[in-house]
This record gives sequence, structure tokens and C-alpha cells, in this order.
Amino acid sequence: MYICPCGQELKYIGKNKPKDRILWHYRNAKACSACKRRGKCSESKQGRTINRWEHEEIMDEMRERLKKEKLKYKSRQQMSEHPFGTIKRGFNQGYMLMKGLRKVNGELGLTALAYNMRRVMNIMGVQELIDLLRNKIKNR
Repeated sequence: MYICPCGQELKYIGKNKPKDRILWHYRNAKACSACKRRGKCSESKQGRTINRWEHEEIMDEMRERLKKEKLKYKSRQQMSEHPFGTIKRGFNQGYMLMKGLRKVNGELGLTALAYNMRRVMNIMGVQELIDLLRNKIKNR
């Protein structure tokens, strides 16, 4: 249930599905037509309308968590955003070359593998990585 700034309940009027997302629509045209604050609240002829994604509560929960845990979010941003920046700049991969979810997943998987291999080589060194792999193969 949604309440407009003047305290009127906005009623569910239906849903539609643009771009594979189900949106719910809420409005109270009768209350809005007689409202004194109509021009400040909404310029629509139908009055104030709210469109909500069917899973909007998930987004609301996420926004609340972000407000409560700003430091954790900042830390996560610094750790997880770095690889994507490196991939974009270091591998000259600004956008995906393939089309379709399956192909893009494959392309991203190969890019992540290349990123991880480069990272391991920079941290351990190429020779130490080769020695480690040889020992793993021997011990099988």
C-alpha cells in the first residue's frame, strides 16, 4: 500500500511487462482530481502514479544495507572494481565482442582466466609458477 503526500491511499490499478520486468502501477485518480496540492504533487492528468518493480523490496533492502554499512560497501568497491578496471585497460576489453548470454559468459570466463594468470605470474613470478605446476602434475 502506498500513501500520497496528502495522505490518500494509492490503489493497485494493474501491471505491465516492459523489457522482461513486471511493473505494478498504483494510483488514486478520484482523490487527486479533488486535491488542493495537485499541481505540486503531480502534473499528470490521471494524478499521482507510482510504478514499482515486482521485486522492488529487494532493492529497498539493498539501499538500507548500503546506508547502514557504508564502510563495508566502500571496501568491497575498492576490491572488486579493481579487476574490472584492469581488464578494461590492460586487456583492451571495453565491451564484449560476442552476443548472447552463453557466448558472453564464455568470453568473460576466458578474460577472467587471463587476468588471474597474469596476476599469479606478477605475484609469484613465472618460474615459480611453472615449478609449482610441475610439482602438482608429478604428485597426481
